[in-house]
Amino acid sequence: VQLQASGGGLVQAGESLRLSCVTSESIGSFIIVGWDRQAPGKQREMVATMDSGGRTEFADSVQGRFEISRDVYKNTVYLEMSSLKPEDTAVYFCKARRPPNWYWGQGTLVTVSS
Repeated sequence: VQLQASGGGLVQAGESLRLSCVTSESIGSFIIVGWDRQAPGKQREMVATMDSGGRTEFADSVQGRFEISRDVYKNTVYLEMSSLKPEDTAVYFCKARRPPNWYWGQGTLVTVSS
């Protein structure tokens, strides 16, 4: 299984950005898809997940600002990020779960300047 994330970049605080993650296998074969992030010097944390039923979960720090969605025809997971803050600066990793395994992509860097 391969996950290819893209869409990162440098933005100003308050701006928006959309990350994409293309999976090498059908999105429907995973029970959970989502995104983690790791900021410099910090542990990796969950950002957003979506299960096979479409239920979503978000970290408190991004609730109301980020949205997760998927396109089953394109085998792509999206993370729509708005009202970005400097503390959102991190490498963002897409992930997918097909028990008993988790799979992660290579990460895409998001930098938010103040």
